[in-house]
Amino acid sequence: MPGRWRLSKRPRAEADANARVPPLLPLSTSRKGLSNAVSCWYCDCKITSFNEPIFHFGRRHARVLRAWFSIGIGFSLAALAVVTTVLFLELAITMHIFGNSDVPHSLPISYSSLFGLPPLISSCNFAPADAGYIIISSLISVAFHEFGHAAAVASEGIKLEYVAVFIALLFPGALVAFNHDVLQDSSCFNALRIYCAGIWHNAVLSAASGLMLFCLPLILFPLYIHGESPMVLDVPSTSPLSGYLSHGHLILSLDGMHIQNVDDWVNLSVQISESTFQNGTLSRLGENDQMANGRKGYCVPNFMLKESNKVQFSHDQSTCFGDLTSFTSIPCVSSTVLVDGDVDDSHYNRKEGIFCLNVNDVIKLNKCISGWDKAIINDSTSTCMCSQDETCLSPVQMPGSIWVEITYLNPHSSDCFYSRENPLPSSNCSGTFIFVGDVVSMAHSIQLTMYQPRLDFHYARYLPDVLERIFLCLFHASLALALLNSLPVYYLDGESILEIIIFQLTSMSPRNKEKVLRAFLMGGTLMSIFLLLRIFFHVFVS
Repeated sequence: MPGRWRLSKRPRAEADANARVPPLLPLSTSRKGLSNAVSCWYCDCKITSFNEPIFHFGRRHARVLRAWFSIGIGFSLAALAVVTTVLFLELAITMHIFGNSDVPHSLPISYSSLFGLPPLISSCNFAPADAGYIIISSLISVAFHEFGHAAAVASEGIKLEYVAVFIALLFPGALVAFNHDVLQDSSCFNALRIYCAGIWHNAVLSAASGLMLFCLPLILFPLYIHGESPMVLDVPSTSPLSGYLSHGHLILSLDGMHIQNVDDWVNLSVQISESTFQNGTLSRLGENDQMANGRKGYCVPNFMLKESNKVQFSHDQSTCFGDLTSFTSIPCVSSTVLVDGDVDDSHYNRKEGIFCLNVNDVIKLNKCISGWDKAIINDSTSTCMCSQDETCLSPVQMPGSIWVEITYLNPHSSDCFYSRENPLPSSNCSGTFIFVGDVVSMAHSIQLTMYQPRLDFHYARYLPDVLERIFLCLFHASLALALLNSLPVYYLDGESILEIIIFQLTSMSPRNKEKVLRAFLMGGTLMSIFLLLRIFFHVFVS
């Protein structure tokens, strides 16, 4: 924000009276080096080293900069009008002025999205490991904001007094201080260029960050493959996939469905969970609390059933010894004979119809039952694709657990022959394992990236993810700073812009102008504090 906020051309007597009031923030400093001011609620660090370079830059490119910041006036005024309208509409909804049906109830959510704070926090996860991205993006956004003010001031031929970084109460900030009296004889359009420059620069920075994020796959194309299969960046020790997946593995499919990007991985996990529990695809086994989970079946040869280990029953529960897993037979509409002999007779018997099998052997068999993807089962009119010498078995799991197959690839294995030209991996570098549990939590427990390095360098795998996070956080941080400074509240750019509009572009008396300005600023400040508290309460509490 600029160093002072009162900019309007008022009568000289009124201006002199205001000049005798001590400023809210310290504004005087030495001309060279660093200085600081400290009080019980405020401390700052004033920097004067940039005064001359910025002034010479602004004077050298004055014509271009004035045209550039003139464009920013239109955007800043539009932003001020939008956020002011949202504030008043939100106040009207809170006070039920429009009733319950005239205004959408989703407006508070729109307000939250407008200022970019929840997207900023959610995109960077607000974890300790990601706090650095938020700090870096915030520093860049603030620096670009203040450079806009400084360049605009220099382009008008006004010298800077200093650039300050401060902490007021617990809130950090920055400002550009300059000789305010020089603007008293300038036009309001020149003043608007200065005060709108910061908002305009943040908007441009946000747009540039979004464009870089969109073009990143093309920029990194010579060194990285994008969008074929997500690559694992990190598997925390607390993840249920720890020990199965590791850094550098590619996730190929989930329940036979191809995974092309990170969104596919998350969305398919949600779809599998919803279709399992909401669509009633679970079936109970007699009086047991166990489930034939998702009715996903495997065509198991009958000779494997005869050789399967016996089942130990305890309190009407079936338990298999060692690493064996319980499976139950499922009736098939298309099969006339399920098994022969005693296995067929025991198909509907709860105890004798449950078999203990090795999962690693079962998952290599053909699949049956409609719980799998249609790409696996070609005949959608049949609920079972097993032959007469096979039985369709479904895994038995406890309620709340979901059985999913995850196929992965280790492209950096010395025995792996996987490549873009040969997309079918050899058996030496691919594998499939079973996960049983909360699929949605499992999907969010690992860190993935959509980029695969063409050359196997350890740290090269992290570069695209770092760039994505920086650009994403920078996009949201810069947008949030632009819109926050557009608010009609005290001590932000919106105050100076609103003051210029009221005092220079209206025909009211000076006293009425002052009353209108104070009413807008007081109302905007109170409403902004109230709504920002609601946003943070919604993000961190709910």
